[in-house]
Amino acid sequence: MKKIILMLTFLAASCSAEPPEPAAEASVAQELEGQTPKRGPGQIVAESAPEDWRALDPENLLVIELESGRVVVALSEHLAQGHTAQLKTLAREGFYDGLNFYRVIDGFVAQGGDVFETREVTNAATSITAEFDEPLTDEMAFTPIKDVDGYAAKVGFVDSEPVGVDGDTVWKLHCTGAMAMARGNEKDTGGTEFYITLQPQRYLDRNLTVFGNVVEGIEHVQALRRVAPPESEDDDMGEEIISVRVAADLPEGERPMLEILRSDKQTFAEYVESRRNRPEEFFYFRPDHVDICALSIPVRSIAAE
Repeated sequence: MKKIILMLTFLAASCSAEPPEPAAEASVAQELEGQTPKRGPGQIVAESAPEDWRALDPENLLVIELESGRVVVALSEHLAQGHTAQLKTLAREGFYDGLNFYRVIDGFVAQGGDVFETREVTNAATSITAEFDEPLTDEMAFTPIKDVDGYAAKVGFVDSEPVGVDGDTVWKLHCTGAMAMARGNEKDTGGTEFYITLQPQRYLDRNLTVFGNVVEGIEHVQALRRVAPPESEDDDMGEEIISVRVAADLPEGERPMLEILRSDKQTFAEYVESRRNRPEEFFYFRPDHVDICALSIPVRSIAAE
């Protein structure tokens, strides 16, 4: 049976050694309330301090090589750990090499894998337990934002990843560039077929397991040729996945060296506020609101030591 995303119609670590700080959004809310920030998002990022950033662990980065270029996915460090382990195992056995992005729907998702289930899984599982949502723990250092969301009681960030929270339950969001596991009708039928969202698909939250976010190369995913799932091997199979690797397994000179703006720092809270109410002279209307999926988290390359 082909593993496809459920739809009503056919249709984007090496954590710092220092302990996490309290939720920065809440800690600086009073400082920012009632005044317009003087710095815009770009200036805040440009003037950030080294401690405002966290290096992304090569062990938790997937590198997808396409004909058009490289796509790097940061795997979740706290959530959906069964899925992150599964994808790393599949990558290490070369499961995806030479397969295809066989289902690419404009404005929806790019789905890849073994559409006809002819490739043998050697070290990974053929199917795994769904991880739609999980208990929220203190270790996750949830940083909330104040903005109302239609799909969750609260939204914010864990390890700079967008998440939703309801009571003591947390889950990763289907924002643009989210990497998730496709499945059949039964919840635990996912195992090898993954997809990457081309636009936010929040109605899929808590119905499928999101386990990563594209942090580099989303333009290559967006540019994939649009194609419907093939009915036979003679049909258009879509663009080829040259390889999928765990970054830690690549030679040091070929590894992506990236760092992400930390969501548990005051600089991040100021960055969020500057996106909520843009201070630049160009903006006449400041809505005092930001959509969680519109908060692109800054990622930058770092020089190898």
